[in-house]
Amino acid sequence: MKEAFGNLAGLKSSQILSLERLYRRRIPPVEFCSHDLAARLVELSGDLRRQIGILVNRAGSVEYVIVGDEKGLVIPELRDYPLGKRAMRGLRLIHTHLKNEAVSEDDLTDLSLLRLDLLAALLYTPGKNQIYAQLAWLSPDQRGTGTTLDPVAPLEQIDLDCIHFIPELEADLEKAALTVSKTRDALERAILISVTTSGTRQEAEDSMAELRELARTAQVEALDEFIQRPKNLNPRFLMGEGMMRDVVIRAMQRGASMLIFDQELTPAQIRSISAMTELKVIDRSQLILDIFARRAKTLDGKVQVELAQLKYLLPRLTGRGVQMSRLMGGIGGRGPGETKLETDRRRIRDRIASLERELKELSQGRDQRRKQRVKAGVPIISIVGYTNAGKSTLLNTLTRSEVFTEDLLFATLDTSTRRLRFPREREVIITDTVGFIRSLPKSLLGAFKATLEEMRDADLLLHVVDATHPRFEDQIVQVRTILTELELGDKPELLVYNKSDLLNEMRKKDTVAFLRVRQSARTQNSVTVSARDRKSLAPLIDELQRRFWPETEEPVLK
Repeated sequence: MKEAFGNLAGLKSSQILSLERLYRRRIPPVEFCSHDLAARLVELSGDLRRQIGILVNRAGSVEYVIVGDEKGLVIPELRDYPLGKRAMRGLRLIHTHLKNEAVSEDDLTDLSLLRLDLLAALLYTPGKNQIYAQLAWLSPDQRGTGTTLDPVAPLEQIDLDCIHFIPELEADLEKAALTVSKTRDALERAILISVTTSGTRQEAEDSMAELRELARTAQVEALDEFIQRPKNLNPRFLMGEGMMRDVVIRAMQRGASMLIFDQELTPAQIRSISAMTELKVIDRSQLILDIFARRAKTLDGKVQVELAQLKYLLPRLTGRGVQMSRLMGGIGGRGPGETKLETDRRRIRDRIASLERELKELSQGRDQRRKQRVKAGVPIISIVGYTNAGKSTLLNTLTRSEVFTEDLLFATLDTSTRRLRFPREREVIITDTVGFIRSLPKSLLGAFKATLEEMRDADLLLHVVDATHPRFEDQIVQVRTILTELELGDKPELLVYNKSDLLNEMRKKDTVAFLRVRQSARTQNSVTVSARDRKSLAPLIDELQRRFWPETEEPVLK
């Protein structure tokens, strides 16, 4: 016989046996609960002074018997009834309320989080033969999913044909979810979450705006955003557990398929949040890795990304079954592939070792090519800067090449190298590199290996800045901070303020912002260009010639 779940402490063997006998009961599939079973639940609940609940499948069989306390009960993990892509779980909860109270907020939370077919509260009233009940169920609305609450009524007056009602409701929910998903071309839909105790509110909002752009780049539709700045971070959920439940309910209501955190989550935090919801849970690092996997085109880039992904995922592969499946696949699981990620930890470590050997061989090939360039005495320039600042566009315009560009973060991942010719048979090697981003975790730096090698050999760093970005000064600082962390802070640098073609419009709309840009450009000893307009690059070309070829015959870098 199946065992009862929950709060069994202090119960006699005979009482536990009475609870387990509930598994023998069957409800006619057309009814939500038979009168005899409801009466037995109320009787047992009154005797034990504890809430009692049963989870019943659509065939009318009792799948779980749950015992709580006077105030509520905790539903166990429903491993035998995974939600998957279905709109509803296939189980309905029938439980008692000892204080004659109606359906509670906790009840509605369970209904939404677990996607139950139906929820029924049986109201216990001592000394009365009549049983009252209240029903609640999920209902489609314009945002995705809401809840409907029936009024309290005598049990015999509730006329609900479950055989027809539940499948029709499920079809309506699936239709509503499909309607919401078609609002844009995004493959997945997410709620964005930021929980931080450091920095200002403005900094948190700026970071959230960047997370929104990362989501857009990964083709994820951001349905809603939550920013919380508590005094202390919750070690299990970052935010408080109650707030986390509210966010999950909101995500279910909006038809989201995942939660994306702006902060890097520990393996324990991912497990705790995943235990609360079947939504996919990823963090900023995993989202960036997904974008890297999308952008990597060369063998070198693909190997780097797969290696970085496996190193990131290895400590997080402690869950099993549903939890593990939610960590892989789709957004956050692109690149290595589901078959690799479902192997055991030893095989993943073997794969990491194999990729590291392959990457070492590729690195040796790059090293040989760089030595040949150095031997030829050709100066080397690396274009660096914040992501989406216009680096690839500048390379294309300077060299008349066709490196992939797009108004997305990390549009460039693979390193691109071109020759830039000057008068009098002079030339330089110019390399486009992957863009940087704030709070880049050190665990992701492995995906920048080729970029870092190119920058270490560079004679000059062209630091491209999006002059129209409202936080361009912060982006300059972020890039320089990362360069310092990579021991590249002493490299000669030339700041290139990009998008000069938009500055006149900025001056009309926001004079203060325009003056900030102009003052910064003057004090930084920089050049201002429009990467799309070759004619505007003349000051940059002149400055490069001055730096590499002053009046002496041999190329010398100042």
